[in-house]
Amino acid sequence: MKRSHLCTVAVAAVAAALELGCASMTTPGAAPGMSPGAAMTDGDNPADWRTYHGTYKSWHYSGLDEINADNVKNLKVAWTHVMPRSTRGLQSFPLVADGVLYYSGSYNQLFALDGATGRPIWAYKHKLNEDLVAKQTHSPYNRGIAMGFGNLYMGTLDGKLAAIDMQTGKLKWETKLINSEKLTVGFTGAPLLVKDKVIIGSQGGEWPYRGPIFGVDAQTGKLAWTFFTVGGDDNDPARKTWGGDSWKTGGGGGWMAGGYDPKTNTVYWGTANPAPLYDWGGADWKTKGARPGDNLYTTSVLALDPDTGKLKSFHQELPHDAWDFDSAVGEFVMLERDGKNYIVHPNKGGFVFVYDNNLKVQNVWQGVKNINFVKSIDPKTGELIGRRDMAEGKHQALCPYIAGGYSWNAGSYNPGTGLYYKVGNEWCMDLEVVKTTPILEPMAQLNIGANFNITNPKGDKAHGHVSGRDPITGKMTWEIKFPEPPLASLLSTGGDLLFVPDPRGWLRAYDARTGKELWKHNNGQGHNGGIISYRAKGKQYIAVATGWGGLAGDDYPAFFGGVFAQMPKDSGVLKVFALP
Repeated sequence: MKRSHLCTVAVAAVAAALELGCASMTTPGAAPGMSPGAAMTDGDNPADWRTYHGTYKSWHYSGLDEINADNVKNLKVAWTHVMPRSTRGLQSFPLVADGVLYYSGSYNQLFALDGATGRPIWAYKHKLNEDLVAKQTHSPYNRGIAMGFGNLYMGTLDGKLAAIDMQTGKLKWETKLINSEKLTVGFTGAPLLVKDKVIIGSQGGEWPYRGPIFGVDAQTGKLAWTFFTVGGDDNDPARKTWGGDSWKTGGGGGWMAGGYDPKTNTVYWGTANPAPLYDWGGADWKTKGARPGDNLYTTSVLALDPDTGKLKSFHQELPHDAWDFDSAVGEFVMLERDGKNYIVHPNKGGFVFVYDNNLKVQNVWQGVKNINFVKSIDPKTGELIGRRDMAEGKHQALCPYIAGGYSWNAGSYNPGTGLYYKVGNEWCMDLEVVKTTPILEPMAQLNIGANFNITNPKGDKAHGHVSGRDPITGKMTWEIKFPEPPLASLLSTGGDLLFVPDPRGWLRAYDARTGKELWKHNNGQGHNGGIISYRAKGKQYIAVATGWGGLAGDDYPAFFGGVFAQMPKDSGVLKVFALP
């Protein structure tokens, strides 16, 4: 991307440019003649990482190859940055534009840093309703931001979307989207910039809410549209899939950023589970229980018009989800093979759904071994076969565990190897399903509907694995076993590398073709966030979030013991690596 002749591309000149009042400098995401999303479409500018999933295609892949399988053994720490007040660790994905790195952390903090040296450029800390945040269960972490029109966009814990100036770190505008003081939920996931809209989904899987997805004008902050993931609008037939008035408190938030196909002008988004999470209706769920019916559009993937928020098509991956194996995973890996377009989407239940552009099922493959909530899923239709629906009472060995066979942490697709890399979790749970009613006063409260605890799979120990598979067929090329499930995202590169941040604190680099370990470095604490690659001042860097915590990680000290019993959950450090 070109800047004006008055300003140098070098990151070090950013501060000087501000002092000189360089008004004509082109801000990242707003180059003349290029839409803000153009650099996020094809990955043709691997020096940057401009959107949560790397590009709209959700590959989590960098084409940079300066660091490769031959020299990765020489990789060293280049610089670090401490994120203050990192309650529940550091879970965010950095973004990079023109050599400047931006990243967010707990309590809606945001930093801009020189990508080559780590030198702070500015810091932003959003003013929050701290009393409200203290009452939330799924917080205070932030998982990412969006950029464009010279702004950084961040959803806040108290229900706002904020736009922060990329050059100065000053707040431009904020828009209240959710009455968090009443509904308790806010935003923890990253927004997605599409054309002139910022799209963001709320929390709300286990809360008595209707999980909206919002489209907001990127320049003014004005709300453009709202799509309710529970029951749709007044004329939507989806409302008939909820018995009685259960749609009014149905959950279903789309809390992770999705993807976008500019060819069809379609946004793809995943939605969370319904509330209550577990339903005492059991096998009679169509007519009995807390929420009789299919419960559209929860645990679904949606195709939306980004301009209007209108629904184009959808597929409900788990009708009447009774297990919290939702579809809010934000990966919509977009591929072309033999002249046909595919969209690959992992579900928390441990299955991967393969769709065409209209969300018609093309295949479903199983990537996790310990699954018994269904016997199988029809690979041609996506229909569930042999459901295990649990009535009120105690149940043993439901697999996988509530944290999922797959979780929200992103996998990676490498076009050079043709493989899709993903963390799989092998664990189960015992639970007791109980009858609940939604609690709305004085504030909305969680509506889970069960008590549960993690257990080992029958005849095995709970563990994790990373595999390299064909994304369309699921055929495995190689697999690496980990003693505990990794909870961080993956990165593959043009240097034939796959980076895996593990829960014990090791960042590992593997040969992306064979799975052979080539390098590792101990970062001193577990990983539970993002990892990217970028170029600054002509040099390639790898940046990884370190810091342990989160809902799944909370179970590790008691169940796995060992290093997790001593690992802090209030520390967050961004570590950046480069060749000497």
